[in-house]
Amino acid sequence: MAAIEIKPAEGKLGVLMVGLGAVSTTFVAGVEAAKKNLRSPIGSLTQMGRIRLGKRTENRNPFIKDFVPLTDINDIVYGAWDIFPDNGYEAACKAGVIPRDLLDQIKDDLSALTPMKAVYDKNYCRKLEATHFKNAPSKMELAEAVMKDIEDFRSKNNCDRLTMIWCASTEAFNALSDVHSNLKSFEEGLRNNDPAISPSMIYAYAALKCRVGYANGAPNLTTDCPALLELAQEMGTPVSGKDFKTGQTLMKTIIAPGLAARYVGISGWFSTNILGNRDGEVLDAPENFKTKEESKLSVLDEILQPELNPELYKDLYHKVRIEYYPPRRDNKEGWDNIDLVGWLGMPMQLKVNFLCRDSILAAPLVLDLVLFMDLAHRAGLKGIQEWLSFYYKAPMVKKDLSPIHNLFHQEIKLQNTLRYLMGEEQITFLGLDYYKSA
Repeated sequence: MAAIEIKPAEGKLGVLMVGLGAVSTTFVAGVEAAKKNLRSPIGSLTQMGRIRLGKRTENRNPFIKDFVPLTDINDIVYGAWDIFPDNGYEAACKAGVIPRDLLDQIKDDLSALTPMKAVYDKNYCRKLEATHFKNAPSKMELAEAVMKDIEDFRSKNNCDRLTMIWCASTEAFNALSDVHSNLKSFEEGLRNNDPAISPSMIYAYAALKCRVGYANGAPNLTTDCPALLELAQEMGTPVSGKDFKTGQTLMKTIIAPGLAARYVGISGWFSTNILGNRDGEVLDAPENFKTKEESKLSVLDEILQPELNPELYKDLYHKVRIEYYPPRRDNKEGWDNIDLVGWLGMPMQLKVNFLCRDSILAAPLVLDLVLFMDLAHRAGLKGIQEWLSFYYKAPMVKKDLSPIHNLFHQEIKLQNTLRYLMGEEQITFLGLDYYKSA
C-alpha cells in the first residue's frame, strides 16, 4: 500500500483559539510545561500514544509522533480571541485550574498571550457580559476583521501554517435555516446581519476563507451546515467537531459499549453534573443547555441501537442534567445511575461518581486535535474529518451517515487512518492466520 503524500511539518504552526478561558490556558500551560520538562503531556495520544504496525509477532509499536509527521510542540505558537481582555496568565489565575507552583514557572509564557477582541452576540451568550469585543455594522465586516486578525497573526509570528479551534463556551441553541443552505445564502446573510448566523459561524467562515482548518470544541451548530461545508471543500480545508468528549460522556462511550457487547438490558440512564466554571455559568441558561443536551443525549442511541435490540433498549429512559455550582469551579462532578436488566429479567444497578477536572481532560484533546488537523491539511484531506470522532461527543459525519460513538471503534478508525496515510496495512484483529497449520 502506497503512502499518501504529506507535506513536511516545516516551520511554525500557529494555533488560534477562540476563547482564552480555562481550557485554552490549561492547554497552553501543559504544552509549555512539557517543553520545559516540568510535566509530562498525560492524556495526549499524539505525545504519549503508541500504534501497533503489522502482526503482533513483529513487535512494531512506535510512538505515534514518531510514526506520522506531526508538528513538534516546540514549533507551536499561540493566538486567541476573548470577550474579556485578560492575558493568559490573568485568565489562568481566575480559572484556578493550574497549580500555583507550576503557574509561576510558566508565567512569562502565559502573560505573553494577549487576546484579540472577540466577536460577540448577546443573543448567543446571555450569561456573560463582554467587555472586549469588535464593533462593526455587519456580520460580514466582523468576519473580515477576523480574517485580518488571522493574517496579521500569521505575518507577525512568521507562521508557515495555521489552525483554529473553538475553546469557548457553548452558544445558545441554533437550528439550520435557509441562510445555512448554501454559501451564497450564507454570505448574503452575513451582509444582512441574519440572526441565525452565530459568532462561531463567523469565526469558522473567516478561518476557511483564509484556508485555515477549523475544529469545533463545543456543541454549537457551526461547520456542520451545508454552507460552511461547501466552503471547506472549495478552499480545500479540513473541519472537525463537535464538542470535546470529556467527563460524563467519555464514561458513557466507555461503559455503554461494554454493556451492549454483553447484551445487558438498560431500562434507564440518569446523568447529572455539577460544574462551577465559566462554562457552567453559561450552561445555566436554558437556551445554552439545550445545545449541550442535544450532543449528550445522542450518544447512547448509536451505541445501543434500540431499533435493532428493542427488547433490551427500546424503552430506555435517558435524562441529562447540568447544574451550575460555583464552589466547584473547574472541578466537575458527574453522577450516573444506570438501571440494568439481566438474565431472567432481573434488575441490577450501576452507579458512577466521576470527580474530574473539566479543563484537565479537555486540554490534551486540544493538543491532539490541532496537530491532527494540521496533519490532515498537509495530507490534502478536506471537509469533514470523521476519523477524529474519537475526540468529540457529537462527531460530524457526511449527510445520511450515522456517527460512530463507541470509543473503541473510534480508536480503531483513528489508528487505521494513520496507517492508511503512512502506507501501512490496516489491522482488523482477525488473527486466524496465527492458527493455520503450516
